[in-house]
Amino acid sequence: MEPEHQTPTPETAPLTIAVDGQQRLDSSTPSAPAPHEQEYRGLRWAFFGPHGLRTGWSVPLFTLLMILFSALVGMAFSKAHLIGPRNSFTPNSALFAELAPFLGMIGAITIVAFIERRRILDYNLTGPHPLARFISGLAAGFIALAALVGALNWGHWLHFGPTALSGAAILKFGVLWAVAFLLVGCVEEGMFRCYLQFTLTRGINFWWALGIEALLCVILLFIGKGNGVWGVYCMALLGLVPCWLLHQSKAASSGFWQAAWVSSTLFGFVHTGNNGENWIGIFAAAVIGFVFCVSVWVTGSAWWAIGCHAAWDWAETFFFGTADSGNVAAGHYLTTSPAGQALWSGGADGPEGSILVLPVILLLLVVLLVIYGRRNAAQPGLSAPAMVTKE
Repeated sequence: MEPEHQTPTPETAPLTIAVDGQQRLDSSTPSAPAPHEQEYRGLRWAFFGPHGLRTGWSVPLFTLLMILFSALVGMAFSKAHLIGPRNSFTPNSALFAELAPFLGMIGAITIVAFIERRRILDYNLTGPHPLARFISGLAAGFIALAALVGALNWGHWLHFGPTALSGAAILKFGVLWAVAFLLVGCVEEGMFRCYLQFTLTRGINFWWALGIEALLCVILLFIGKGNGVWGVYCMALLGLVPCWLLHQSKAASSGFWQAAWVSSTLFGFVHTGNNGENWIGIFAAAVIGFVFCVSVWVTGSAWWAIGCHAAWDWAETFFFGTADSGNVAAGHYLTTSPAGQALWSGGADGPEGSILVLPVILLLLVVLLVIYGRRNAAQPGLSAPAMVTKE
């Protein structure tokens, strides 16, 4: 992908280089390349840009490697009877089912990082105070899901039943599900908010973003099932005008937000394969994906997003015992059941399928900006991810 850009001339702009993920300005004045160097378009140029392997090659390579490694690990786990049937939603089965893509992702990113001469942490994991950000995300995710469940109960769209566990079983299943959902957070945020967001930011423009959005929508026209696909269409339309305005204004941050538009829509897209999803649940997945992109921008890393993602799923599946994308887990603490119209209760989809999830996500975004946005505004460049020149 080759974004439109103008190379700064030696007289008007210093050379921008990236060192360990940070933006630096070269104090020396670069000399203009010779005419024959400017015109050269060799084989290396087709594959490598100023920031390593070009985005158009990097993303397919990462995807193929992750699919391959995940499949190999998954086959090994299946032969060892560590992964149950597809519809099995137990903590042990979920843990190994998520460990396979986690190991596949680590293998893929290790190879891609080596080719691009980066560290794995360079993919949106180098921000300040990672542990504090992660813990803050954990608290935010649990509180947000608890607020959603509380609102559903207040409106009589969700009822509590007796607790399903007692004694040592609470601790046992709580820990197992915590590990499983920590892997979920690492895998999904690692793919979308770490690797993909970082890589697309350095190699995308509005037209590439628009083309990807259109391709996702066309694919769903042919293979999409149920009304959940409308959640993807809504997210694609929602980002169209803002990204066009950023493109028109030639904002320095446009690459990041166009990448956020694509990665968030794709995040909703991959959830259309889940059982029991409705369009609100898919749209909510895409929107919260965008909130996680905002968290990368204001905190400087994806650690807050990883914590929030893991805690949200843990609270939903284990603590409150609600359906998660249409699946009710074995070994949950509380017992709940939806009541009333699915628009409000979420129906079989669970709380994520309720219309009330959208104001909760909006509130989560506001709290995120209040807590971290002011710090970022007060100290520009400290928390926001470093902007790099485009390929």
